[in-house]
Amino acid sequence: MMKAVEVRKMSTAELESKLGDLKKDLFQLRLQHATNQLENPVKIAEVKKDIARVKTILREQQLAGR
Repeated sequence: MMKAVEVRKMSTAELESKLGDLKKDLFQLRLQHATNQLENPVKIAEVKKDIARVKTILREQQLAGR
């Protein structure tokens, strides 16, 4: 799980790249969950929260004019 402080240090390009990676991870986790191969279902919630965290920081940067 990522901390908000770590996310705020990233540039916009890094955040967009990280968002893409997290979405791919979420897809893979959902696929594993659907096929009963996922060992830790809590991981899905953690990735969703990380996605929300990254989106929030991106929006804050947009509003700040970066």
